[in-house]
Amino acid sequence: MDGCVCVSGSSRKEITEHWEWLETNLLQTLSIFDNDDDITTFVKGKIQGIIAEENKSGKPQEDEDPGKFREAELKMRKLFGMPEEEKLVNYYPCSNWKGRVPRQGWIYLSVNHLCFYSFLLGKEVSLVVQWTDVTQLDKNATLVFPESIRVSTRDTEHFFSMFLNINETFKLMEQLANIAMRQLLDNESFSADRSLPKPCKTLKNVSALKRDLDARAKNERYRALFRLTQDERLDGHTDCTLWTPFAKMHVVGQMFVSNNYICFASREEDLCQLIIPLREVTIVEKADSSSVLPSPLSISTKNKMTFLFANLKDRDFLVQRISDFLQRTPDRPCGLITQSENPSPSTPPSLPPSPPVLGLGEMPQNQHYSPNLPTAKKGLLQIYQQDVPEELGPKVTREKMKEESWNIHFFEFGRGVCMYRTSKSRELVLNGIPESLRGELWLLFSGGQNEMATHPGYYGSLVEQAMGKCTLATEEIERDLHRSMPEHHAFQNEMGIAALRRVLTAYAYRNPSIGYCQAMNIVTSVLLLYCTEEEAFWLLVALCERMLPDYYNTRVVGALVDQGVFEELTRECLPLLYEHMQDLGVISTISLSWFLTLFLSVMPFDSAVLLVDCFFYEGIKVIFQVALAVLHANMDQLLSCSDEGEAMTILGRYLDNVVNKQTVSPPIPHLHALLTSGNNPPPEIDVFELIKASYEKFGSLRADVIEQMRFKQRLKVIQSLEDTAKRSVVRAIMTESAFSIEELEELYVLFKAKHIMSCYWGASSTAAERHDPSLPYLEQYRIDSGQFTQLFSTLAPWSCGLHTNTLSSRLFRLLDQNKDSLINFKEFVTGLSGMYHGDMTEKLKLLYKLHLPPALCPEEAESALEATQFFTDDDMPQGEGLKEAGDASAAGDTDERKEEKLKDYKYYLRMWAKEKEPKKESIKDLPRMNQEQFIEMCKTLYNMFSEDPMEQELYHGIATVASLLLRIGEVGKKFTNNGSQKTEVQLSSAVDALQPEREDSSGEGGSGQSLVSKALAEAQLETPPATAAGSDEEAKDDTSVSSYSVVSAGSLQCEDIADDTVLIGCASGDVVDRRRGSVPDADWSITFEQVLASFLTETSLVDYFEKKHDIQSKITACKSLRAVERQTSTSSDHDFSLNTH
Repeated sequence: MDGCVCVSGSSRKEITEHWEWLETNLLQTLSIFDNDDDITTFVKGKIQGIIAEENKSGKPQEDEDPGKFREAELKMRKLFGMPEEEKLVNYYPCSNWKGRVPRQGWIYLSVNHLCFYSFLLGKEVSLVVQWTDVTQLDKNATLVFPESIRVSTRDTEHFFSMFLNINETFKLMEQLANIAMRQLLDNESFSADRSLPKPCKTLKNVSALKRDLDARAKNERYRALFRLTQDERLDGHTDCTLWTPFAKMHVVGQMFVSNNYICFASREEDLCQLIIPLREVTIVEKADSSSVLPSPLSISTKNKMTFLFANLKDRDFLVQRISDFLQRTPDRPCGLITQSENPSPSTPPSLPPSPPVLGLGEMPQNQHYSPNLPTAKKGLLQIYQQDVPEELGPKVTREKMKEESWNIHFFEFGRGVCMYRTSKSRELVLNGIPESLRGELWLLFSGGQNEMATHPGYYGSLVEQAMGKCTLATEEIERDLHRSMPEHHAFQNEMGIAALRRVLTAYAYRNPSIGYCQAMNIVTSVLLLYCTEEEAFWLLVALCERMLPDYYNTRVVGALVDQGVFEELTRECLPLLYEHMQDLGVISTISLSWFLTLFLSVMPFDSAVLLVDCFFYEGIKVIFQVALAVLHANMDQLLSCSDEGEAMTILGRYLDNVVNKQTVSPPIPHLHALLTSGNNPPPEIDVFELIKASYEKFGSLRADVIEQMRFKQRLKVIQSLEDTAKRSVVRAIMTESAFSIEELEELYVLFKAKHIMSCYWGASSTAAERHDPSLPYLEQYRIDSGQFTQLFSTLAPWSCGLHTNTLSSRLFRLLDQNKDSLINFKEFVTGLSGMYHGDMTEKLKLLYKLHLPPALCPEEAESALEATQFFTDDDMPQGEGLKEAGDASAAGDTDERKEEKLKDYKYYLRMWAKEKEPKKESIKDLPRMNQEQFIEMCKTLYNMFSEDPMEQELYHGIATVASLLLRIGEVGKKFTNNGSQKTEVQLSSAVDALQPEREDSSGEGGSGQSLVSKALAEAQLETPPATAAGSDEEAKDDTSVSSYSVVSAGSLQCEDIADDTVLIGCASGDVVDRRRGSVPDADWSITFEQVLASFLTETSLVDYFEKKHDIQSKITACKSLRAVERQTSTSSDHDFSLNTH
């Protein structure tokens, strides 16, 4: 390359650093280009991007969303066609790679989209990826690409590189993708944190949303580290030292302050951790500084413990913040309102109790839960404690020694929430928590104790509200109650079963998004053995909502995610075994049950409960460690397996023989062990040895690494579940639709995209109303009328110009059978299928229905009410009459048999089966159409034909048919209203009589002729002017113009008619005046058979409705619609987009 590169800097070191950066990030890339001009342009673009990034990050701005950032947000909306609701989070200069060629531009990260734009060398590149479509997100470096970020979707991969701050960008991408996955999982759309505190100092170019997401990430790490509740928000953290009286030393670490807690974590992991709830704090005071102890701060608590912090940088500010939070912390535990224990004497005992309020301390007489219940005071093991056999004496002694060790620990390190948590605590936990302390310590380590302390009376109130309600969750709970540890004597009687029922039912009521999931019963029954009911409830809350996130929802997503993490860990730690196990398909089979029940369902109870001890202290990493240790211990046998069944048997027998030789409880038969034991049972494995081996071999696992792996797997799992949902939906409706599987899948993707878009760009109903994960896949996603109109206008074969929105609204009302203003995918496909794959009769039937109630609303046809009365009074179909009669009889005996019907499940099953029977609708079942509805149908047809190549032939055909039908309606009216007329007058003679009148263009036709003219003229009003006027030649051919443009301004329900409209064929002005206030004839009506027969007389109409349409081209157009909207046309805009940044 000819030429030179000049560098400048304040020192040689700075120049060298910059040059090395150029060598690393640019020189490799330059070899790709063919000529010097391309190299120069690329380098200049790259340097401009770096300068812009430096300017962006280097200038402090007073404004929270600085001008440059707002400018970039506007630019993003303009370039990519985004609405104002789409918020930009941040933007960076980078390169997008196509093959081996980099395209320098800008990446815009918004709440819902990743967008990239480049305009270099005369080429424009515009790229938009929805976060909900992302299946994988990786940061890597290869020979081909410099350090880059790979964004994968189902269809393609995108590589972005040359970020100045790639780590920040990648973390932000992860957060946004996580928000999108949460949206797919339970429809939680992103909402900005309005209560975010204002920055205390001038900010760099950082948007409010970026600050919000950064704060969320810190909050999540803080809550996970100290096992705090989801509403806890970190206010700030600072470096400090903590005096540890047990070690007689100052430990270096960080203090964290939030709205309800002061926490401390040592810099050296596991050295010391401390949680001080503000509700426990009595005194916060600044002690005198000294050279040995600079800036000390003393915090005293109710249980007489004092904590001494020092080396605080901004002690005065910190004390002020703690004081502010203390003032907001009530003296008594905050949360739910409590009342006195005794009922009010003024309440008459005969009156029914009022419904319990959440947090009510007092319970009505017929209560389901009382603090006096045995299970409200003790765990089930204590209640059913049996005499210990003499041979267990040495084990009892060992248990007493464990209790004494913990008592010594409490004396040195404190007891309760404010206990110092150190490596000594972990050591004691790994040796097994004594049974008498298990409930207390589980509650402490899980964080459940804090929630229970701040919500007194909550559990009791929840039980009262939940019990007695019949839901899907309660039915499943009842089914599983007697399957929960049936081998344990505590659950072989009603007391244990009733306690389990109350805890599970209360939690299902508290968290309906989870409700109840299999495996919750097994875990909860174990909790009840060692804890009171209320404690077990709060432990279940901690498990389901914090420690095992998403494990127990309807699709066990969390367990599937951790199954993926386990597979990845197996690949890293046991690569040989991983390859073999993947071939057998074993890992995915075994791990789900291991994780969902924390080994409780696959290991003897006394052994598995020790793993639960470790789990509550260490978190999920212990379960991964033990699972890896189990595989490692059986590696040789597993490698010699030839099929999945053999591998499962080996692992099942191994786990059955993991024993706890220190337990003082009598042995409990393990059902799984009875099934898998052979003639020569394998040797016993000491559970303590297994735990020890797991720490020795796999103890290096870190919680933050697991979280990172969980993120990657969550993308895969949720997208895989979405694909499964799509396949299930398509399978469910493919037999009822003529669309191909591929077409249905593509339609589902478009439909779901509309639903998701509504969640973040606003709609007439909330996201929660539109998405219910408990419903079948077919009904989970729903769209409203506005979104249906957008899809209809793009996908429907019937194009109606300006009339399209009206027609789509009518079709929406027709499809919305439950009248909730939302339709699901099946209903959507039903509507499209009728237009695409029905024969002429089916298509005409659909068109006919679109002009009858409920599709035609009163606002569109003034006489709809009259028409409805007309149909219901005179022409109610026989089926509807029978239905009403049935409804009336059902209403009559409702009160008499209400109690009986509640229990008569067979009755409900019969009714359900009857409802599910497909209703075959014949053309005779369709109600009659009145005159106003017929006129609306004519208008629709005229709009449909206006864009067809055979426009004139179709106009001629519909004019002929309309004239015929109007005459038929008139003849029918005579039959209906004049019984004295001769019955031998037949419809065929009326049709014959119509023919000469149609050819007469004198303008003096009868009422039927004038009505035809009115219908056609009304229909013509919405056609293009050229068509309305026509040419002389057209006037001769088209009877709709020449013969039937006799129109009365007063009779038209249309505002488009001007005062100077020329009314052709009127005998005099008196005719106009006479008809100015007239309305369509309410007695006039026609049937669908008459409409069908009339249409069949016109070849052009038959050809139009028999014509086949290809939906694939429409689907392709719908997919590219947003891409077309995003394109820009002028190069000046492109230049501006680069220069302004």
